[in-house]
Amino acid sequence: MRAMPAYESLKALHVGAVVASGAFFALRGAWMLSGSPLLAVRWVRVLPHVVDTVLLASAIAMAVMAGISPLAHPWLAAKIGALLVYIVLGSVALKRGKTRSVRVVALAGALAVFAYIVSVALTRNPAGPIAALAGG
Repeated sequence: MRAMPAYESLKALHVGAVVASGAFFALRGAWMLSGSPLLAVRWVRVLPHVVDTVLLASAIAMAVMAGISPLAHPWLAAKIGALLVYIVLGSVALKRGKTRSVRVVALAGALAVFAYIVSVALTRNPAGPIAALAGG
């Protein structure tokens, strides 16, 4: 088997981190909804930071290797903007929401934004899911 070029390896790492990050966020959201004490366990609080650091580092490395800038690529700027919204909503959903209903709404919003980010990545179009439905 032939070795993958560095960019392809980074992309595979990035995609794996996206899947791990999204799945673990959804799991923590389910634990929040059920009132599980697992949310307070140390590794559960630390692991997302490790995964998200790998995710961000691989994204930056790919952008540098490809020589692309968010200012020159609207789809990339849209992903970054949506990422900031996702972080805020995720924080409200899992920690900062004062009531359960606020946390539930924030969780739903964060999951929707996560889906938007993935759709923008797949279509390379800031319209995301609209572009996917329109065929490109």
